[in-house]
Amino acid sequence: MDFWPEFLASSWGKEFVAGGFGGTAGIVAGYPLDTLRIRQQQTNSGSSALTILRRVLATDGPAAFYRGMAAPLAAVTFQNAMVFQTYAILSRAFDPPSSPNEPPSYKGVALGGVGTGALQSVLLSPVELLKIRLQLQDTSHSKQPNKPSTCRGPVTVAKYIIRTEGVRGLYRGFTITALRDAPSHGFYFWTYEYMREQLHPGCRKNGQESLQTMLLAGGLAGVASWVCCYPLDVVKTRLQAQTPSSANPYKGIMDCLARSVRQEGYSVLWRGLGTAVARAFVVNGAVFAAYETALRCFFSNGNIQTENTIYSTD
Repeated sequence: MDFWPEFLASSWGKEFVAGGFGGTAGIVAGYPLDTLRIRQQQTNSGSSALTILRRVLATDGPAAFYRGMAAPLAAVTFQNAMVFQTYAILSRAFDPPSSPNEPPSYKGVALGGVGTGALQSVLLSPVELLKIRLQLQDTSHSKQPNKPSTCRGPVTVAKYIIRTEGVRGLYRGFTITALRDAPSHGFYFWTYEYMREQLHPGCRKNGQESLQTMLLAGGLAGVASWVCCYPLDVVKTRLQAQTPSSANPYKGIMDCLARSVRQEGYSVLWRGLGTAVARAFVVNGAVFAAYETALRCFFSNGNIQTENTIYSTD
């Protein structure tokens, strides 16, 4: 009976809810661009974003750009809460500051981000697998027997994968997800902390900055994290999109990388980057702004500083 009031009154509870607000805002703001990016990465025709946009609108309608959103949206609160908390702990553990009131060093921020990205892959990998499978559905094609009907949602797709591939099938692409997320989160948090300090000197220590700073620093952090790992994301998409019934399936990360480059050239590794960068700026600006604003609402003194750390995370 008393759990939720006590939980929401605690630092962990406030960060959990604030993380949920931030993650939800980011997904809703950027999901259509994410669907466009996934379709660009998977196609071997080299079609432009505008061409794919027109084709999807003509065949499936605007709702197709939100297909599969339930999977990441359902996990976003827990995922973001754990990302924020893990980063806060690791950023201080790797390079302890001289005082509890001092913000983490940039070295601690980068290493904490790397550790956070690696750990969150355990939760994120199956969620992204379901999201990709749903985003790539094409309702203009006839339904195949023994396959889930299109637009049924992540639960139906998850049951189908478990039935045909086993539980292990949900973690197809886990290794490449971890290889992508570990370095990208290091760049992500470092860029955010560095840019917010440059835009609003002193804000890392006092926790006070403008909404413009949150939006711009968050957007630039998102762009930096995608640019540094984008080729890995292309490989990840292709590995997670294939099924046991796929013709000539990839044998692993290196096989997927080699065959993709051999068949489509090195440019394939950057296909959809423009869409991803545009989405990253919008999404991460929204994530940071919503998260920081929520924390300011929870902490009556207007400061994001808590007992042991100053939170300024994705």
